Amino acid sequence: MRKSGFYPPGKPLFLVWLICLFHVSLTAQTTWPVNGVADPRTSHYAFTNATLVRDAQTTIPNATLLIREGKIVAAGANVSIPSDATVIDCKGKFIYPSFIDIYSDYGIAIPQRPAGGFNFFGPQQLTSNQKGAFGWNQAIRADVEGDKLFNADDAKAKPLRDLGFGTVLTHSKDGIARGTGTVVTLANEKENLVMVKEKASAHYSFSKGSSTQSYPGSLMGTIALLRQTYLDAQWYKTAPVKEGVNISLKSFNETQSLPQIFEAGDKWADLRADRIAKEFGVQYIIKGGNNEYQRVSEIAATKAAFILPLNFPAPMDADDPNELRFTGLDDLKHWELAPTNPAALEKAGVTFAFTTSDLSNISDFTANLRKAIEYGLSETRALEALTKTPASLLGVYEKVGSLDVGKLANFIITSGNVFDAKTVILQNWVQGARYNVKDENWFDVKGTYQFTASNAKSFTLELKDGGTAAFIANDTLTGKYSYDGKLVKLSFTEGRGPRAVETIMSGVAHRNVWNGSGRDGAGNAFTWTASFSKEATAKPDTAKPKPAPDLGKVTYPFIGYGFETMPAQETILIRNATVWTSEKDGKLEGTDVLVKNGKIAAIGKNLSDAGARVIDGTGKHLTAGIIDEHSHIAAMSINEGGQSVTSEVRIGDNINPEDINIYRQLSGGVTTSHILHGSANTIGGQTQLIKLRWGADAEGLKFQGADPFIKFALGENVKRSSSQQNVRFPDSRMGVEQVLTDAFQRASDYQAALKAAAPAAAPAKGKKNTATPVASSTSVRRDLELDALVEIMNKNVSSPVIPMCKARSPLPCA
Repeated sequence: MRKSGFYPPGKPLFLVWLICLFHVSLTAQTTWPVNGVADPRTSHYAFTNATLVRDAQTTIPNATLLIREGKIVAAGANVSIPSDATVIDCKGKFIYPSFIDIYSDYGIAIPQRPAGGFNFFGPQQLTSNQKGAFGWNQAIRADVEGDKLFNADDAKAKPLRDLGFGTVLTHSKDGIARGTGTVVTLANEKENLVMVKEKASAHYSFSKGSSTQSYPGSLMGTIALLRQTYLDAQWYKTAPVKEGVNISLKSFNETQSLPQIFEAGDKWADLRADRIAKEFGVQYIIKGGNNEYQRVSEIAATKAAFILPLNFPAPMDADDPNELRFTGLDDLKHWELAPTNPAALEKAGVTFAFTTSDLSNISDFTANLRKAIEYGLSETRALEALTKTPASLLGVYEKVGSLDVGKLANFIITSGNVFDAKTVILQNWVQGARYNVKDENWFDVKGTYQFTASNAKSFTLELKDGGTAAFIANDTLTGKYSYDGKLVKLSFTEGRGPRAVETIMSGVAHRNVWNGSGRDGAGNAFTWTASFSKEATAKPDTAKPKPAPDLGKVTYPFIGYGFETMPAQETILIRNATVWTSEKDGKLEGTDVLVKNGKIAAIGKNLSDAGARVIDGTGKHLTAGIIDEHSHIAAMSINEGGQSVTSEVRIGDNINPEDINIYRQLSGGVTTSHILHGSANTIGGQTQLIKLRWGADAEGLKFQGADPFIKFALGENVKRSSSQQNVRFPDSRMGVEQVLTDAFQRASDYQAALKAAAPAAAPAKGKKNTATPVASSTSVRRDLELDALVEIMNKNVSSPVIPMCKARSPLPCA
């Protein structure tokens, strides 16, 4: 075995680092020509006397890690070291698996959307401008392949390596369906040598990215497009002649067997994504947004694995009143509680991995990770979230994620427990190649030395943490030192202010003695010697352990006026009120009302119920809650104006349970609101009836069993003839009529085709069959737009369609 002949003063035998360039056979580019002399060296290293953290569950003291040609060949205690191995003594150091970032765009450029905002009356791009046999919407980019876009970039890899990462999953962060991601290492090698898994994942989001196409123009439109794409892809498997070749749908189908990753970025978006997944029988790995702790029970119920960024909010500027007036209670509470997010998910049993994504400065990652541990995250789970969990989710755990035999030699060497605040990463080895991080901290030479110089100066020299030196004689001079295992540099300053002069020295070490030369502030040369005397005395850790943070509570909803616990249904008896029945009974004076199981159980005089909470209604009036039949509150988007007919979109897909208008409407007596699509097109989207349950989630707000409605509109908005650049049909009021006629004719034809493909079951005797038939055959393409129209055509309601704008209105209608 090969060892160095270097002895640091006062220490056991250490390695003299050999500065060399090497190419392991793992990275030998056999199909690439050599411009020069071939240098087929191999690498074989033994890292001895280390605390080896093989995985989050297994730590082996005084262990050896043996690597050859970029792979681990042995790891543990009592490992035999081959004679040809270079031995690196890691006494006092820890070795961990390198970290894995599961959500990155390393080496893949993000396409940028052309500048310019949305112009309602501007020109419309109705179909994709992508050349080739692709689908109609350019936000569906399922054909994008990350492994074909990837370019290794050592300048961008270095900041990730410095944080301890050795492997990343990278993909193109553009579009609703984003194609495939690829797993690569952060080695400084060519692209073909760093790929761990070419097709590793399929990616999705709620953002259409660089697409300049008009549709979708809303969150609910994005959801509708993705749902329709799932249906179209299933239909495309039957090779319908009328569709021809559709690369987008073909690629979409080919990626369904891969891990499915959805960038949501917010607790409500997480749940929206999961509803899509459940509808189509898939399970997303969801990239969250640091606020999942606010709805942790709903998050856990998804059974999804999560990718958690650690971009905790910065403190608010409390000194600027102009800024502070825009800071809400939710902002303050999120600043306080965001670091609890990983711990909350751990406690709830949610699987998660970490990512550097979303950090404006990725160097904050380590500090934020340690803060998450301070706020309750266990170190075991933290390490798993950086190693085994991402590797397992991506199906590459047999290659990376632990220090097991046969895996890539991806590991970090640290000065201590990687989660301790004083610990530094010394080196990061990727595919068996060393990358220095803070290698200058490798050697611990702290202690006391006797220093003498040829200029008759002598000191007691104390070397301390942080490169600080003290030269002690009659006075103490403050200085600095550095040591790289071979060369030592010393300096001290005499005098103050403009009269201060610096003495600079350098030298080499041999066993317990350092020798070198220097030059004082006057420029005079001298020689010096420093002899080791004793090691530095370790200071006892007198710091008191940090108390657990005293944190506020999560409220429902997570804004002002929220509940710490949601109101529970009660039995309530209201006595002696003036009751307005809104029925033939009219107004009833001095009347009792009993509410039980969420419904009015009785109205009358002298009612009683032993389990009821009694409310004295004397002098007060009681009436049914107000129903707002036309509202636009509590929704993330209201208009999908990208097409003339958008009946496929649903307000219910983008309910916003934390809209303060819910609270305000309740204060005015409104208990039920009918949330309508806007008037941007002739046939808008499906409406949603909600009960104003303050603090409930989106599903809890929905009025279950309500009849379906669709928003229709007339007027100027829908034809846009005031725009000379309008290309969207219709352009006249006659055209509006034809859009309506055509849509319902297509819906009627579609219904007939569905019935022909799958005859509906006979209705029960005396009942009218209003169910929408669903084809058991894939010969009929499921069309969400027409499904919605068929549903209201078949529903036995008095007014299935709602024209909301006056035909003569010259102004946009809401």
